[in-house]
Amino acid sequence: MSLKIGKKAPNFKISVDKDNEIKLSDFIGKNVIIYFYPKDDTPGCTKEACNFRDKLPSFKKTNAIIIGISKDSLSKHEKFKTKYKLNFMLGSDENSNVCEKYEVWKEKNMYGKKYMGIERSTFLIDKTGILRNEWRKVKVPGHVENVLLAIKEL
Repeated sequence: MSLKIGKKAPNFKISVDKDNEIKLSDFIGKNVIIYFYPKDDTPGCTKEACNFRDKLPSFKKTNAIIIGISKDSLSKHEKFKTKYKLNFMLGSDENSNVCEKYEVWKEKNMYGKKYMGIERSTFLIDKTGILRNEWRKVKVPGHVENVLLAIKEL
């Protein structure tokens, strides 16, 4: 299944918090922002998470929820959430199932070394489950504001 703007977003099931699993379909009736990020508690990922945290009241006014997803374990997510007072769900995709559905598990290259990793990406899904916008190879400065502008235009 390939992602297409204007088509149904791929459903998924993912663990969040200690004993909770969520499915995308649980949130029909709400706008959903899913952002994929490489790793908890690294400079860019921390800045992005804190930007979403700080703008959460504005997102809530648009009937939106935010879900951050990385391959980190739930225990790492818990520490990250506590350390930075993150006020939204973090999903653990240790087996890359959701990353692959959203086509963010990519070959990366750093200092000539190739490896597989998460390409920083964000997806905006409307109340009916339709993919409305995607941002690939995200640069953190100004990104959360761009997502907020896009959701206000829905």
